[in-house]
Amino acid sequence: MSEPSNHPRWHAAVPPQPPVSKRRKWPWVVLVVLVLVVGGCLAAVGLVVSEVSDEDAVDRTATVTYEVTGDARDVTVSFSVQGTGDLRTEQELEQVTDLPWRREIKTSGQEMSSTLVVTVGADGGKATCRVRVDDRPVRTATASGPGDTATCKAP
Repeated sequence: MSEPSNHPRWHAAVPPQPPVSKRRKWPWVVLVVLVLVVGGCLAAVGLVVSEVSDEDAVDRTATVTYEVTGDARDVTVSFSVQGTGDLRTEQELEQVTDLPWRREIKTSGQEMSSTLVVTVGADGGKATCRVRVDDRPVRTATASGPGDTATCKAP
């Protein structure tokens, strides 16, 4: 007798295979495309908002107000302001014999720094410095007595 595997009628018993389910691919393709479109829109909006914010910050102007009050009769006042929009630094040193003293300076840009230093002279007394940006108080300090110094800094 010949071997069963060589006989055309003999087949090995193979269990029937379950039917292959065909998964739909189009929902996944639509989902991926939708995620890419939404992500691209969000990125574009973020860039536009960032550019507009940067432009607004460069064009923004601020008024820096320096004030010194008190009863001291001999005060040295030194102040400086620097803005990134106008790329300038303004500094001044004054000998003040009559308080109150006040100075306003306009500056522009994203970043700004300002400093006011008050030193009481040999006659003594009290002097208070105050820096305001656009009428909002930022810093206040007081110097009391001969040679004492008060410093007010602001961004």
